[in-house]
Amino acid sequence: MTTGEEVGFLDRGDGQRLAWRRVAGQGPTLVWLGGFMSDMTGTKAQALADWALANGRAFLRFDYFGHGQSSGAFRDGTISRWREDSLAAIAALTTGPLVLVGSSMGGWIGCLVAAASPERLHAMILIAPAADFTEALMKPGFPPEAHEALARDGEWIRPSLYDEGGYPITAALLDDGARWSILGGPVPVEVPVRILQGREDPDVPWTHALELANAIKGQDVVFTLIKDGDHRLSRDQDIARMLATVAEVI
Repeated sequence: MTTGEEVGFLDRGDGQRLAWRRVAGQGPTLVWLGGFMSDMTGTKAQALADWALANGRAFLRFDYFGHGQSSGAFRDGTISRWREDSLAAIAALTTGPLVLVGSSMGGWIGCLVAAASPERLHAMILIAPAADFTEALMKPGFPPEAHEALARDGEWIRPSLYDEGGYPITAALLDDGARWSILGGPVPVEVPVRILQGREDPDVPWTHALELANAIKGQDVVFTLIKDGDHRLSRDQDIARMLATVAEVI
């Protein structure tokens, strides 16, 4: 945690709580939207919190249902739930214009939040955005045993480079994700959008991120391809690029 950050929990009903951390400061408020099975303590989120505090800028980060310090089981989460979590946190914990910073799945969630609250949007920064990943990136790569497990058990444990135990992928997540597909476009975002994408990303191909850039309705969209960049984009030079982009749009 960054010294000077306020911390707390947002009651979501039925005993569920979202963990959050907030830096008070000048707007527009930066809002971090993390990735699939990530939490708000990651390198990029922490760098944003430190930057916000050093520059007197308002910043909010939080953990979705089933992630990090928030309540709930990850396997019970869906895109609908995580979208609702984001809208609830923003409504309860921020005021005024927003700069949404979405990483991986958070890029998709950010677009859904932007469509629901366009009047508050100031700009967006999307880092390796995984729009429609359940349908477009996950399902096409499933081995036969995945389909068998999903049909039989409603769940498959997907191996992961980032977690030795793998990720539980549920039929509910896949079915729900299909409801929120946006790549058919147009994506109703007309504020400045900056997309940072690694060419060597094994999870989100750069062509997939470019498809999102082309689907966004607005014209002020800049797509930056980092030739040697991976999915996380958490190296020192990647963090510096992200912070420079924040300073540009804010």
